[in-house]
Amino acid sequence: MPLPGFGGGPLDFPLDFDAVRRGFYTDQYFNNIRAILTRLAGEDARFGGTPDAPATKEIGPEAAAAFRPGDAEVEMQIFHKKEEAVTCGLEHALRVLAECTGVIEGGRFVNTAARLEVEALRDGDISTARSPVLRIRGRYRDFAHLETVLLGLLGRQSKIATNTFRLLRAGGGKPVMFFAGRFDLPQTQAADGYAYKVGVDAYNRRHGAAAPAMVATPAQASLWGGSAGGTTAHAFILCFLRDTTAAMLEFARLAPPETPRVALVDSSGDCVGDSLRTAAAFFERHWTLRARGRARDAENFRLFGVRVDTAEDVIDAALGPNGRPGVTPELTGTLRRALDEYPSKRRWKDDEQAAAARDFFRSVRIVASGGFDESKIARFEAEDACVDFYGVGSAFFRSGQVDHTADVVRVKVGGEWRECAKKGRGVWSNPDLAPRGLTRSEEDA
Repeated sequence: MPLPGFGGGPLDFPLDFDAVRRGFYTDQYFNNIRAILTRLAGEDARFGGTPDAPATKEIGPEAAAAFRPGDAEVEMQIFHKKEEAVTCGLEHALRVLAECTGVIEGGRFVNTAARLEVEALRDGDISTARSPVLRIRGRYRDFAHLETVLLGLLGRQSKIATNTFRLLRAGGGKPVMFFAGRFDLPQTQAADGYAYKVGVDAYNRRHGAAAPAMVATPAQASLWGGSAGGTTAHAFILCFLRDTTAAMLEFARLAPPETPRVALVDSSGDCVGDSLRTAAAFFERHWTLRARGRARDAENFRLFGVRVDTAEDVIDAALGPNGRPGVTPELTGTLRRALDEYPSKRRWKDDEQAAAARDFFRSVRIVASGGFDESKIARFEAEDACVDFYGVGSAFFRSGQVDHTADVVRVKVGGEWRECAKKGRGVWSNPDLAPRGLTRSEEDA
């Protein structure tokens, strides 16, 4: 369900546009520039210097003398230096340009976004180093105060989208759940969850896959019309005095039918034992209800999976004293074998029940969480760790910076666009850039 006040689309992200217009989120030097250029425009001040050569050598003395710095029209390009990234944040950047481009006259904001010419990629496009993802042409003082916000949106969201792509690639397309809410401010969750979804979609397009987007909070799903998923936490198990089976039976009985039954099985340090005990209890309830003709109720006791989240300094009981601590390939592999082999070690009423038990236990998925990042997932996959889903948290934020930079590269002088970039930069091309309109919300239009 979308958040109150949001329509569930990417443009409905929470940002105080009035504060952006005033420069509240702007590096102060841009606010200084904006104020000074506005004063110069009010004074009708003309350029009194000498155009620097060689980039501006074509500018004649008459055009230079008539040039008004306060009303300078510029071409700005925004890019990053990463070898390859999943670009994200562009839809939000365009919304900021639409809502916050303009000037303050008599204490009132006057929107001038219609005067801009904008080209951009689409969220989810793969971008490369020094290849512009966004190009803006217009009067500089109208959008000078937006650079900080634009770069922040693109940098953070591209980082999350790119990390999502890389995590999925490390896991060969196995679902990677977005457990990132607890590692940053609540205010970032909507945009972060959107960036995660963009990364999932980019991976699926590139690899012809169908990995699902799985987020943990309603806010994270609010901008793309998804829904939050989740089962239970250690605190719930502890409310049942660390009896995982007892806790999960009550969870299965009372949780909504559409909620997958995933048991958190590391609370007592015996993942295999708690998994088998819980799966056996679930199967007994499931079989009994099905035998009574209550197929729908029986599905409440179908164990979808078990989640292993062993603390990094704890050795699971199944591995013995010489095992490696934490969640390891040995642990998940041991757990998989134990689940698959359990039905053959029990006596069943008849062949039908035995076959049902085999299907039940072998269909239980294994979810691994706790300190996973790209390298850890890759190691698990290399060791055939028997994991079906990975839960990832702070790794979405910890690495993979996709810092963006904005440069003015052309200035309009005497009615013509003249190349005018700082040393080491220039007008760079990207054939994937396409003209984009700027859409304002009805209430702000």
